[in-house]
This record gives sequence, structure tokens and C-alpha cells, in this order.
Amino acid sequence: MNKADKYFINNLKKVKEEGCTDLSGKVRPKYKDGSPAHTKYITFVHEEYDLSKGEFPISTLRPLAFKSAIGETLTFYQDQTNDIGIMEEKYKLNWWRDWEVADTNTIGLRYGATVKRYDLLNRLLDTLNNDMFSRRKIMNLWQEQDFIDEPDGLKPCFYETLWEVRVLEDGIYLDLHLNSRSSDFGVASVINRTQYVALQMMIANHFGFKLGKFSVFTSNLHYYLRHEEQINELLKRTPSEKQPYIKLNVPEKTNFYDIKLSDFELVDFECKYPQLKFELGV
Repeated sequence: MNKADKYFINNLKKVKEEGCTDLSGKVRPKYKDGSPAHTKYITFVHEEYDLSKGEFPISTLRPLAFKSAIGETLTFYQDQTNDIGIMEEKYKLNWWRDWEVADTNTIGLRYGATVKRYDLLNRLLDTLNNDMFSRRKIMNLWQEQDFIDEPDGLKPCFYETLWEVRVLEDGIYLDLHLNSRSSDFGVASVINRTQYVALQMMIANHFGFKLGKFSVFTSNLHYYLRHEEQINELLKRTPSEKQPYIKLNVPEKTNFYDIKLSDFELVDFECKYPQLKFELGV
């Protein structure tokens, strides 16, 4: 069993067996029928992978919408847009429409729009190029001014990345730590981790660095109470013995903005189970 499947199963079991619920208070998300979308959750969960050893955070218990996941990364960090139309037309992303803000065809001043507004990606590339040992290599999507200027958008779940560089005898390694305030773990955890590993790969390739460590901290890791049946089904499944990984088929030091969706390849991914349907809280 690969490390990602171990984390996936152990975290879901821990939520199921030890988790708290938010039934005693008001919650923001609601189902389409208007009912409050309550969750069961655990707090302060950490995962760590060593990509240089082939430990990719890809569980094999559910089919993975790989191209859509990478497409979202390109939308936010290359196109730097919040336009749902671009997401749908360019990358076939169909999961953001429910979060459209007031018939604007956008998700509000969030994610890609925030990256562009504060020039976050270019600032990170500049720091890595000119001061790679700086301890200030941070991209933060949690910008209070954005929430003031556009209060209706969904606040970022995976909101902050911290980057480190290690120079070893065999090369320069790029490490990434990802912070999340909230993770609907059974539904989107693998997609989210895949997205940020892809981002790490793009930036590492931009400089000719090697892939290093990838870690994730989740403040509130949960599943919705209406998903109990799907969670039980996931826990009955047997993971593949294979370790899937992502391959970036471009020359070394390809410019970050020149990398395309078609350059990514998911290798050795094996899932023998059908996709599950989850009712989303919006």
C-alpha cells in the first residue's frame, strides 16, 4: 500500500471513529434543498511525502480527474483568472459553477484573481531566482482586502504555500509545504494534492531543480454527514499495489508559462472501482 492510500484510509477512519460534529451550531454551507451541510471532522492533520523517492500523494481508492485537477492549477497560476467560462472552455472544469458570484461568471476576487492582483507567482519566481535561500518564499491567497472588496466569494480552502530549497551533493531540491484551513477529504483531497504537486513540478522545472518534499497541513479535515455511505464504501475498498506518479514531459528549465496541460502524464495509476457521487454543500 502506498503512503497516500495509508494517509487516506487512516484519516477517514480517524474522522469516523474519533471526529466531532458541528451539529450544535450554525454552518455556512447548505445543500441544494436548503438544508445545512453539517460535517464530522478532526483537526490539525499533517501529511508528508518525499517526491524524490516516488512518494506521490495520489490515492488509488477513487478515479482521479487528473486533467481537470492540473487544469485548475494552470487557471489559477498561469492564466491567473477567476473566470468560470475560461475554466470550463479551456480545461473542462465543471465544479466551480455552483460558487459563481452574483451572475458575474466568476468565483469572485479569489484564487487566480488574487494571484494576479498581488503578482504572487512572479514574485515567488523572482525570489527563487535572486535569493533562493530566503525564508520568505510564500504565496498567500488569504488576503483580507480581497474579502472586503468582494465579500461574497468562497474563501480559499488551500490558501498558502511555503517553499524551501536544499542544496545536496546530487543537485538542488525544491520542497513545498501547503496549508489548508478546510478539506472535504473524501471528495477533493487527492485532487487538491495533485494540483499542488503539479505546481511544484512546474516551478522546479523552471529552474532545473529536483523534486524534494511535499507536505500538507489541514486545520479542519472532514466529511459531510450525508456522505457517510460513500465514506463507508471507500473504507471497504482495497488499494492498488502500484505507486502512481506524475510525469512532466518537457525539457529541463522550460519556462513556467510555457508548460501546457498536455505536458503532464499520470503514470501507473490503477483504480478498479467506479466513481462515487457526492452531494455538495455550497
